[in-house]
Amino acid sequence: MSRPWLATSGVLGALGVLLGAFGAHLLRPWLPLQTMTIYETGVQYLQVHALALLGTGVLLERFPARRGVLTWAARGFAAGCVLFSGSLVGLALTGWRWLGLLTPVGGMAWVAAWLCVAAGFARREQA
Repeated sequence: MSRPWLATSGVLGALGVLLGAFGAHLLRPWLPLQTMTIYETGVQYLQVHALALLGTGVLLERFPARRGVLTWAARGFAAGCVLFSGSLVGLALTGWRWLGLLTPVGGMAWVAAWLCVAAGFARREQA
C-alpha cells in the first residue's frame, strides 16, 4: 500500500518548503550564522528525503513483489525526516542541545532506508 507513504511525502515536502521560507525570511536576521547553518541543513535534508519517500511510494506501486523491503525503506525515510531534520530544526529553534543526540539516529535510519532500496533491486524479481 503506497498511498500513506505518498501522502506523507507530500506533507513532509510541504513542511520543508514552509520551514525553508520561515528560515530565510524570519529567522535569518535573528539566528547566529552557525545556528542558521544547522537549521538549513535540517531543512535541506528534509526536502531531499521527502522526495526519496515519494520515489519509494512510486516504487511500491510499480514493484509490488518488493513490498516488504520497500516498506522498510519508506519507514526509514520517514523516521529519518523526523529524527534527523526534526532534531536539527528543533536544536536551532530552542537551543536544546540534547536534541543533537537524535540526529545520528535519523541519519542511520536514512542509510538503512537507502540500503533497503538497494537490496530491493539487487536481485531479479522472481516470476
